[in-house]
Amino acid sequence: MNHDIDIKKLRINCFRQSKVAGEFMLQMRVPGSMIAAKYLQVVQDIAENWGNGTFHIGMRQTLNIPGIKYEYIGEVNKYIKDYIKEVEVEMCDVDMDVTDYGYPTIGARNVMSCIGNTHCIKANVNTYQLARKIEKIIFPSHYHIKVSVSGCPNDCGKGHFNDFGIMGIAKMEYHPERCIGCGACVRACQHHATRVLSLNADNKVDKDTCCCVGCGECVIACPTGAWTRKPTKFYRVTLGGRSGKQYPRMGKIFLNWITEDALLQVFSNWQKFSAWVMDNKPEYIHGGHLIDIAGYPKFKELILDGVELNPECLVAEELYWTESEQRANIHLKPLEQHKKAGPQN
Repeated sequence: MNHDIDIKKLRINCFRQSKVAGEFMLQMRVPGSMIAAKYLQVVQDIAENWGNGTFHIGMRQTLNIPGIKYEYIGEVNKYIKDYIKEVEVEMCDVDMDVTDYGYPTIGARNVMSCIGNTHCIKANVNTYQLARKIEKIIFPSHYHIKVSVSGCPNDCGKGHFNDFGIMGIAKMEYHPERCIGCGACVRACQHHATRVLSLNADNKVDKDTCCCVGCGECVIACPTGAWTRKPTKFYRVTLGGRSGKQYPRMGKIFLNWITEDALLQVFSNWQKFSAWVMDNKPEYIHGGHLIDIAGYPKFKELILDGVELNPECLVAEELYWTESEQRANIHLKPLEQHKKAGPQN
């Protein structure tokens, strides 16, 4: 069968083109990478009734179902209506109209997360809850952004290779009256973190606070509870990481010791920033590239506009990314090919 197919339109609808002519793969969003097990039946039904009988766990923690023929896409979109309603609207409180036409956009990519402190002893925060709150802010939107949430600075969610990488951190409180001077926390910090702890002459613990990464290894190691996490949850945010064929790079620290309330305000400015860069013409351009086009100072100005940062929060004055160029001098190009940010005359 011959098809006159609008590939770009289907991509926005969360269907990816296959090597097989006329076949596509549906990418089902899983915000925070956790849903009820009952939804695996939805995946199985689509795969067996309209796909090729298989599914793939996507690199962004989506549920991908390949082998769907073009003529079945309308049926599949109607079938996933309840899934979208229950996951996006009811679970994440996203403000969107759920229709028979499936996902309205792929611009804001699925918010990834590790398992967080619902299970992991290393994690400082509930990653699922934060991912869902971010989903509510950034989806649906045609502006491209990739976000990953990790429960601790181990960064199992690989946030360093996302537009925004979020890591849960904590401030620790030392209770010297409980300390028996065993040195377990010192050894844990030496082996797993940044070596900021040491035993003093009184067999108590000294701490170099400037270099603490807020991981909580001392809390986990202490047998007597001499170290505890303070109740306020904080986050470290890396910015502008990416893979890719041209110039992959790791993200750099943008915000440190930011609270959840302030962090969500930052995300509330993403669409405004993206709209300014693109002159209100959303295209499929990665968020990190939008930051590059605008330049970090302008990005910082717009993304922090109106944000009430908590007193502990630290903001990068300037960022200098280290890129691995896959082609020498890839940034050198004719002046007329340079991308420009803001309103276009």
